[in-house]
Amino acid sequence: MRFFAVALIFFGVAASYAQTPEVPHKMHFADITLTIRDDARREIQKDVDALTQHPRYFNIKVERAKTYFPIIEKIFEEERLPQDFKYLVLQESALIADAVSVSNAVGFWQFKDFTALEMGLRVDKEVDERMNIYSATRAAARYLKKNNYMFNNWLLALQSYQMGGGGVQRSVGDKYNGARHMEITTDTYWYIKKYLAHKVAFENAVTGEPQVKVSHYPITTPKSFSELSNELALEESLLRDYNKWVRKDKIPADKTYVVVIPTGKLPVEFNTLHIAASSKAEVIEVKPTIHTEKKRHNGVMAIQAMPGETTTSLAKRAGIGISEFLKYNEISIDHAILVGSYYYLARKKIKSSGESYTARVGDNLWLISHQTGVQLKRIKKYNKQLTTTLKSGDVVYLDNTRSNVKEKPVLLPVLEETVAEVDSDSFFNWEVRPKEAVKNEVKIPEALPIEMPAQEVKLPDTQPVPVQISDVPVAENPDTHLVKQGETLYAIARQYGVSVTDLLEWNAMSISAGIKPGQILALKPTPKNETAAQAGAQIIVHEVKESDTLYSVARQYNVTIKDIMEWNKKEDFKLARGEKLKIITQ
Repeated sequence: MRFFAVALIFFGVAASYAQTPEVPHKMHFADITLTIRDDARREIQKDVDALTQHPRYFNIKVERAKTYFPIIEKIFEEERLPQDFKYLVLQESALIADAVSVSNAVGFWQFKDFTALEMGLRVDKEVDERMNIYSATRAAARYLKKNNYMFNNWLLALQSYQMGGGGVQRSVGDKYNGARHMEITTDTYWYIKKYLAHKVAFENAVTGEPQVKVSHYPITTPKSFSELSNELALEESLLRDYNKWVRKDKIPADKTYVVVIPTGKLPVEFNTLHIAASSKAEVIEVKPTIHTEKKRHNGVMAIQAMPGETTTSLAKRAGIGISEFLKYNEISIDHAILVGSYYYLARKKIKSSGESYTARVGDNLWLISHQTGVQLKRIKKYNKQLTTTLKSGDVVYLDNTRSNVKEKPVLLPVLEETVAEVDSDSFFNWEVRPKEAVKNEVKIPEALPIEMPAQEVKLPDTQPVPVQISDVPVAENPDTHLVKQGETLYAIARQYGVSVTDLLEWNAMSISAGIKPGQILALKPTPKNETAAQAGAQIIVHEVKESDTLYSVARQYNVTIKDIMEWNKKEDFKLARGEKLKIITQ
């Protein structure tokens, strides 16, 4: 009888521990009291249930949180950001350093490159600080604080992390500015409800000592991984695994970087992304069958999904990394696998020549992209006339020729404006290209470009001979771009298919300097053998004033701090009053 009573107590405690946390009617977030209505509670509870239903997957995330939360909490305390925001990192990346979203947001806090640069992070071929827990967390804290200044409402600052401060201002206005009591209903923005689910699911679970402890190790001089490995008596592969923000062998010294040093029990799965999709996913044994074979699907190597598989297990069975798998299939980390569907193991095609697809009930552009093997961004580009919601019978073009549609030839194509939002407040039009002057000379090439539709082009009055546009040579990509009013670096980068970091590097610019109308930007790297004189550069001698810093001088002349240090052979950031600095400008 005594044994029976003890057993009841034991199993009662175990059941209580395993029970899914319930969403309360009231919650506190930062300095705001939230009243959660029943309709919203049911929605949030579904997400809590999904997050906690797979113990193995849930516990891995708990362990990561135990490891990294002390770092995040310390930085938030220094930045005076409410500690509640630490659960947001679980929602954004599951605390995976090299997590990549379908929109190319990267790292612990999922920054796009342009926003990362704006927040002071270094993103280039050597370093990507979005994958550094110290740097990225501080940048996230400052981004959230910046938006809270706009609203005086931490909940709206949270919403702005997903849609930008400008987006929140346009959708909500100022009616909640300064509010300290708010209601959560079914109409509340989905991102906030998703965050609340993470807070409820993990709040009481992330206690106790972590299996993996990490410490910080500041680096102020250039150092390779092998040197660091010898210095710390740690395996080089282990250091690389916990410091994926270093893209090359050597850690640079343009500023102080913090290297993560792991100690303790190191689980193999700690730095691997796991997505759960069914309650028994972890015990399903996938035996080799004909379905496990890789095959070409729509001309691209692919693998067929089987019942019970997750995104991670499918990528693992295919033998590729989870980040590449998500990128190739243009899906997010919480994507629900479609059983029997083929998932791509390489980049999808850019077009399917001369073909189109007729939409059926339930279709969307991603499903069509997945079924046809044509990249989603290309389909959107070829079908600007379609809205996000497809109707049955809509024709979706799979290339840009539209060969099955007879169109009246026109002189210039009419470009439909597509306004898109970036992470910050700016809006841009990335489809409208600058107009170029028409030249008086038309040469006839031997080869005809296959993708250009035949169109009638007017020639100057001196040669009134009608020709086809396919007879006109296609202009090469321009070397420069003249900045127009309202343009942004992000929009220009998208227009020419380059990255923001490339534009900054090719033009020796810093992100803080910005661009101005009338400025000429290089769209290609300058050949290494081209001297400053050949590029039309001028040498200016700047005499340092009392208030000068390297940053202010670099901004004044639209150059980078690194350039000034190289031109003047400086080994540190100190400036002396009266010191003469050599500046090379265009």
